[in-house]
Amino acid sequence: MKKWQDKVQVLIDSLPYIKQFKNKNVVIKYGGSAMIDGILKENVIEDIILLKVVGINPIVVHGGGNKISELMQKLGKKSVFIDGLRVTDKETVAITEMVLTGQINKEIVSLINQKGGSAIGLSGKDGNLIISTKKPPYMKGKEKIDHGFVGDIKSINTDLLRLLEQNNFIPVISPVGFGEDGSSYNLNADTVAGALASALKAEKLVLLTDVEGVYNKEKKLISSISEKKIKKLIKENILVGGMLPKIEAGLSALDSGVKKVHIIDGRVEHSILLELFTSAGIGTEITQ
Repeated sequence: MKKWQDKVQVLIDSLPYIKQFKNKNVVIKYGGSAMIDGILKENVIEDIILLKVVGINPIVVHGGGNKISELMQKLGKKSVFIDGLRVTDKETVAITEMVLTGQINKEIVSLINQKGGSAIGLSGKDGNLIISTKKPPYMKGKEKIDHGFVGDIKSINTDLLRLLEQNNFIPVISPVGFGEDGSSYNLNADTVAGALASALKAEKLVLLTDVEGVYNKEKKLISSISEKKIKKLIKENILVGGMLPKIEAGLSALDSGVKKVHIIDGRVEHSILLELFTSAGIGTEITQ
């Protein structure tokens, strides 16, 4: 009997959060180990479906950098990253689109649908969802950096997302942008998630990672931090590398009206529900 009473208590404890977030948009960036490990993958899918069932509107943006790198290696191409972004030539952007849109996106959509959800897979090309322009070259010291077919986001078609939301679909979005010149652009998935959250004025932006969250200079987890203090960590070079695009996406979302940004450890089972439906949470919460 005690076991069942504990389960009921968990449901009761989550009720205030469910009421608070009902009919609100939550943008989830899905990436890292949670896309590779079978159990973690199943947990994430179940979390997303549960959000939808209780009246919250999840929008999923997925990554897939490891899969892209694996295929590139098989094809004899070397992966090069600068400032956390993949340098992308014309052949690499074709590989990227094939892996992200043709493989990973459809796998996630299939898993959600198999578990009883209703998901639709999209890339930036569908319905002009993400119009992009080439990321301009810039100087880094004396070196000119050109990421190639890496894009900046020009606009988001929120009408398409609202239409899917009204018809109870879960959008699953591949981070491939569509240029007005017809080019495909490789987009950072964290940046896309942040832009979508901004455009939708989402309640929350949740970024899944392979670390506990944001650490201070003593390498201790920061459970909650303000926008001002996290900018200080960036200036002090405490936040570097692959964490930078996540932080930048989060700060941009906060500036655009998103209530909170959460950077959480996707290696923890049901990390999304633990962060959203418990008072303690598990990662780092960034607020204005």
